[in-house]
Order: sequence, then structure tokens, then C-alpha cells
Amino acid sequence: MDMDGFNEARAARRARLRALSAALRYLMLFTVGLVMLYPLIWLVGASFKTNAEIFSGAGFIPRHPTLDGYIEGWRTSTPYTFGRFFWNSFLIILPKVIGTAISCTMAAYAFARFDFPLKKVLFTSVIAILLLPNVVTRIPQYMLFRDLGWLDSFLPLWVPSAFAGDAFFVFMLVQFLRSLPADMEEAARVDGANSLQTLVYIVVPMLAPALISVCLFQFMWTMNDFLGPLIYLSSVEKYPVSLALKLSIDTTEAFEWNRILAMSVLTITPALVIFFAAQRYFIEGISAGGVKG
Repeated sequence: MDMDGFNEARAARRARLRALSAALRYLMLFTVGLVMLYPLIWLVGASFKTNAEIFSGAGFIPRHPTLDGYIEGWRTSTPYTFGRFFWNSFLIILPKVIGTAISCTMAAYAFARFDFPLKKVLFTSVIAILLLPNVVTRIPQYMLFRDLGWLDSFLPLWVPSAFAGDAFFVFMLVQFLRSLPADMEEAARVDGANSLQTLVYIVVPMLAPALISVCLFQFMWTMNDFLGPLIYLSSVEKYPVSLALKLSIDTTEAFEWNRILAMSVLTITPALVIFFAAQRYFIEGISAGGVKG
């Protein structure tokens, strides 16, 4: 009996230690998560503050909540409302995401499944482009688009993506395709399907997790892109939200930070909603392409 009691006490002590260890781990994770998320939480809270209250403390709960930042920020200091700038962002993002998904899928399928002259050289070039800073190509691209007469239009932002100009996505899809067995594709060809039909009806459904990841990446990168529109767009009526936020900062007067923060909340909301809605597919596409590739 004494031995049984000793064993029970030791098991109870181990259970308490495991519970304490788990509680400490969760507490540490909660603390780190709070520190990382606090700027975002503060941003949302500060968007409901007055311009003077924003600098009165580091707390995120407004003492006198107001919607003035959203109302005045939406009107902007231009002849256009912020809705026009959201529409411009949509006009940039939608063709870019669609073009990226189609062109990068076709390029990746060619690299992963076909043998053709200079295949290794071309794929090596794709990998090399991944290591090339974007700033290196800005001036040549600007001169090319200027000579084509595309400045102050959305074409410089659309066209490169429509021709698989994003090497990262091509590489990512190639790695994912290499992890997929080719048995179903071979069976489709035996049944008379050509390469395009095999790609559309067999490969694309299996590529769905990776394609969703590609589209999410492109959406978030384009939504946050400031330098590209700044270089190629000069008309205010064509500005996306990334440039419209800059219009809210007037160097000749005091900044209306509550308006800027309110419009910043609206700007990041679509990306957050889409990311969390498709988070499962996003993680699945990244992990499958990385682990199996």
C-alpha cells in the first residue's frame, strides 16, 4: 500500500509539473503574440481617437471614440473619395493575380514535365533572377515602358506578370509539380488528351493549394506595393490605396494622423480577411511544395 501511495503521489506530482509547464508555455506564447500584435491593435484603436488623443498615451482604447478619422479620411483632400483608390487597386490586382496564376502555371508545367533545348539554362536563369534585387531592373524597365508609351497606365504593372515575370512563383510551382506523380497525366494522354487538356483538367486541380498560395502572395504584395505605382503612375485618379495614403500627409500643415490611421485600417482589412479565409490552403500549398519538393 505504501508503494502504491508513493507511485500515486509521484504520478500526481508529474501531472502537476506537466500542467505547470504547459501553462508557462501558453503564457509565453500569449505574451509574445501580444507584443507582436500590439501595433496592429493600437492602429485599430487609434483610428477611433482624435488627432490630439493619439499622442496622449500608448493605450489603444480611445477615451472619446469618434468616426471623424474614417469620415474625413474617406473624403480625402482630392476630388476623389477613397473608394476610387480602392477601385484602382482592384483594377491593378485582379489582372495581375489572374495573369500570374495562368502564366506561371504554364511556365512551371513546361519546366517540370517537358524536355526542350536550353531547358537547364533557362531554369538556371529563373533561379538567378530570384537572387537579383528588383531595384537593379527598375531603370531598364522604366525606359522600356517609356518607349512603348505605357507610362501613366496600368500596363507596366500588368504585363510582366502576364508573361511569368515573377520568378519566385515559377520556382514554387515547379517544386510543387515535381512532388506530384505523373501517372494521372500519362493516363490522360493515353485516353487522347493533349498537353493543354492535361494541364487544365488534371494538373491544375492538383495544383490548387499551390495556386491559392501564389494568388495570396501576389494579392498581398500588389496591395502593399508602393514603389511600382509611384514610378509608373502620375495621375491622381489612377492611384491605388498605397499611394492614396501618401496624399493624406501634407508637409505644409499638421498631419491628420487619425485620418491616415483610419484609412490604413481599411487598406489592410481586405488582405487580412482574404488571408485568414484561405489560411488553410495557403499553409498547405507552402508546406507541400517545400517538404516534398
